[in-house]
Amino acid sequence: MRRALVAVPLLMATLSTGCISGTFGREFSSPEPRTIVLGKTDKAELQRLFGEPYQVGIDSGDATWRWFYGRRSWSTEQTKDFSVRWNSDGTVKSYAFTSNFPDDMTHLK
Repeated sequence: MRRALVAVPLLMATLSTGCISGTFGREFSSPEPRTIVLGKTDKAELQRLFGEPYQVGIDSGDATWRWFYGRRSWSTEQTKDFSVRWNSDGTVKSYAFTSNFPDDMTHLK
C-alpha cells in the first residue's frame, strides 16, 4: 500500500510531463530576406532551402506554401512560421516569417 502511494504520484508526474512537451511541424532553417527575391525565387529553390512545405493552400486565389515548426516544454513554447504566396509562374509573390525563437528574436529586431 505504501508503495502505491509513492508510485501513483510519480507515474502521474511522468505522464503529464510527456503530454505537455514535444515538437510539432517540421524543423526548417529561418529564411534570410536577401535569399528571397519577389518575382524571381521559385518553388524549386525554396524547396531546396527549406524542404517540403508543412502545408499548402490557396489565399485570395494564389497558391500558398507554409513551413511551420514549434517546440513546447512545460514552461515555454517556441514557434516559427514561414508562409509564401506564389505568382502563377511559380515565383514568389509575397512572403511572411514570424518567430519567437531566441536567435530569430535577436536577429530580426
